[in-house]
Amino acid sequence: MVDQKLITLLTVVETHNYSLAAKQLNLTQPAISQHIRQLEKENDIRIFNRDGNDIKLTESGEILVKYARRILSLYNDIEVKLNDAKKQSTSLTIGITRTSESNIVPEVLADFSIKNKGTHIRIVSDTIKNLYDKLSTYEIDIAVIEGNVKRGKYSSVLLDTDTVMAVISNESPLAKKKIVNINDLKKEKMILRNVGSGTRSLFLSQLENINMDIDDFNVILEIDNIATIKDLVEKNIAVSVLPKSCCYSELKTKMITALPIENMNMVREINLVFNKNSIEDNILNGLLECYKEKTMSIK
Repeated sequence: MVDQKLITLLTVVETHNYSLAAKQLNLTQPAISQHIRQLEKENDIRIFNRDGNDIKLTESGEILVKYARRILSLYNDIEVKLNDAKKQSTSLTIGITRTSESNIVPEVLADFSIKNKGTHIRIVSDTIKNLYDKLSTYEIDIAVIEGNVKRGKYSSVLLDTDTVMAVISNESPLAKKKIVNINDLKKEKMILRNVGSGTRSLFLSQLENINMDIDDFNVILEIDNIATIKDLVEKNIAVSVLPKSCCYSELKTKMITALPIENMNMVREINLVFNKNSIEDNILNGLLECYKEKTMSIK
């Protein structure tokens, strides 16, 4: 049975408030305080520091929370896997980035689930950093990661390669070109992903390689939602840089144009990342096959 004190700890961390945690768990505030004190006594640490009305984790508290999440995830995984065994089914939690959320990966996961009777997939969207955190605590089984993979404790299987390209309205004069010069983009209004996105980071690193800076461009909007960016590009409001994989549907129906940028190598891998020895080969092979079938008619 899961230690209720760990559930209390994670709820306090989530709510940043003892009273809210008590309400959410249907406990009294003194009971919440007692659970935290017991954890501190058992582990000989201080878990929280007060900062005004807020509470913040100590360094020891952060370590305890990390392992509490892992413990609860493993308990949940035991329950899920035992239930799967009884029903002869398979449950997977797969983490994807906002980029993958906007490409064909969700369709691939749906196809895999349909083809493999008894398979249920839960999709979690988050940043690459948070997906790795969720892998480390076993909150997700597989992460779909764009770019370089963290080596060491994780295994990975190459799903595809992707190219970040200039995305342009069909009405733009640039759409008539076969390749875009970086100076062409400097003359255009631009929309970029928010700071921290892998797409933006790759673009900025390539600019640095050619001694340029984002301040050299007329960036009018920064948006995290890729669907919104594509919609604005299609309306010829501005140009953008996006992974080609995010634009498969729009390119197939010729709603927008995607062109390579001269002298900029923005090819990156898309990998299935998972904890070592945690995923069966038939699942990985099945996902790869579904992806291959889905992209064959697009590329």
